[in-house]
Amino acid sequence: MTTTATTTEHGHEHPAEGEVPHAEHPSERQYWKIFFLLFAITAAEVAMFYVYENVDNFPVHLNNGILGVMAVVKFVIVAGYFMHLQFDNRILRRLLVTGIVLAILVYVAFLLTMGVFIEEPSGRNGGSFDGALAILAG
Repeated sequence: MTTTATTTEHGHEHPAEGEVPHAEHPSERQYWKIFFLLFAITAAEVAMFYVYENVDNFPVHLNNGILGVMAVVKFVIVAGYFMHLQFDNRILRRLLVTGIVLAILVYVAFLLTMGVFIEEPSGRNGGSFDGALAILAG
């Protein structure tokens, strides 16, 4: 049994029984806007690397925080538009947001256990991987 969409007297099309209506997808122009936005964020990430490498005493935590925020923004854009979650059911978006928040919390908890957010007495920013290995070995 095949089902087809029905059209009302006002010209509005309704999905057939059992079909899920889909919202409009982005136009080609909107995809190009998304492309240039992602390109600009990526260029800013590359620029952050050069700023960190060439500016004396640039805080590593600030650099990593900015890069982390940019990565999450890019993830949301890609998932929202290219995976069409922007146009899907609200429960799927909530599931995605819950997943990314949980992943960030697990990542931060891991970094805390490795001592990444602890400043060393030498003044070097960041944690010591050698110190973490000594704790594990010891």
